[in-house]
Amino acid sequence: MQTPLTRQQVAQLLANDIPDGAIVNLGIGMPTLVGDYLPPDKDILLQSENGILGMGPAAVGDAIDPDLINASRLPITLLPGASVTEHTISFAMMRGGHLDYAVLGAFQVSESGDLANWKTDAADAIPAVGGAMDLAVGAKQVLAIMEHRGRDGAPKILRRCRYPLTGAGVVTRIYTDLAVIDVTPDGLRVHAVLQGISPDFLQSVTEAPLQFPDPLRTIQLDPAGTPRYV
Repeated sequence: MQTPLTRQQVAQLLANDIPDGAIVNLGIGMPTLVGDYLPPDKDILLQSENGILGMGPAAVGDAIDPDLINASRLPITLLPGASVTEHTISFAMMRGGHLDYAVLGAFQVSESGDLANWKTDAADAIPAVGGAMDLAVGAKQVLAIMEHRGRDGAPKILRRCRYPLTGAGVVTRIYTDLAVIDVTPDGLRVHAVLQGISPDFLQSVTEAPLQFPDPLRTIQLDPAGTPRYV
């Protein structure tokens, strides 16, 4: 089978899809990688749940300030003109419809766009929905970023989520290490599939039924390993 995309490559693919001028929240975990791959020719404003507007890429080396972190507690940089606020202002941005996109990790997504990303059935799981619920219903669009299958190989894109929901019918597009899939009123429609992955295989690792346009776009890697739509 074709080697799946890395987490970084999935984040890079998503970052290139964000339009110029968008205001975007990056959730905890895998979504934070997106901030490192935003195209320099686009003016994209990043918001972080812990009160940052104008967040830059991850901080490294001497640029690390232990007092300057994102919602994942990772050191980040600030862009010129950035602001830092307390949580009431941050959550007013999130709940008030001011965010164009929220990029959220997911344990499961359903065929109708239901999102489950805060609690599993693991015995040692610590249930804490945090701000994900506010982002899921407050952002104009929710982009889910995830591995296509769990560690046990089980599908994570389902007919119905089995974990507690973060939001019902909120996801508009799903980015995985195998494909990009749109959530439409008529079901899940494949936007693009990784080169070397057949529609039959993609369906076999997806519980929810998929629709495949003709022609079907593919995701290919250039010589530098950057994913592109073809």
